[in-house]
Amino acid sequence: MKQTVKLFAQAKDLAGSESIEIQTEEQTTVARFRELLSEQYPSLQAIVPHLLIAIDMNYVSDDFLINPESEIACFPPVSGG
Repeated sequence: MKQTVKLFAQAKDLAGSESIEIQTEEQTTVARFRELLSEQYPSLQAIVPHLLIAIDMNYVSDDFLINPESEIACFPPVSGG
């Protein structure tokens, strides 16, 4: 199935868009989502391991199961002083 993913900051810049479509399985964990994201969008490969993933506006861990109706957003970690 296809899911829309919102991208922010460097992820948006690397993908060249503020949202992308990703093909996922019916039952996908965040860890598997990361793998699929790297495969389907090679321009994001370098930052995928560092992305913060939010599902329905809540940050989640890699073992979290993504529902087909979920809103997915990816945020690069923030640094600064």
